[in-house]
Amino acid sequence: GALVSIELAANTREAAFRFMDALRLCVRSTSLGDVFTSALHPATASHRDMTPARRQELGISEGLVRISVGIESIGDIINDIDQALAKA
Repeated sequence: GALVSIELAANTREAAFRFMDALRLCVRSTSLGDVFTSALHPATASHRDMTPARRQELGISEGLVRISVGIESIGDIINDIDQALAKA
């Protein structure tokens, strides 16, 4: 599968959590690479031990979400992401 990174327009942790909480098909995760589509908030998961300044240097904003694309139907994944974006 592919790894997709999106930065939400609001670019806040709250917007990222609203987006991830609104996902119905995609699974909220603390790591990526499963056969199922999963979403990860790097600032509070994979890069949580870094200072905010270091995350900023690396381009890891509060509104960044990474999505690991799994084996589900691409149409179903896109529909899930679209409906969650509307709530972010």
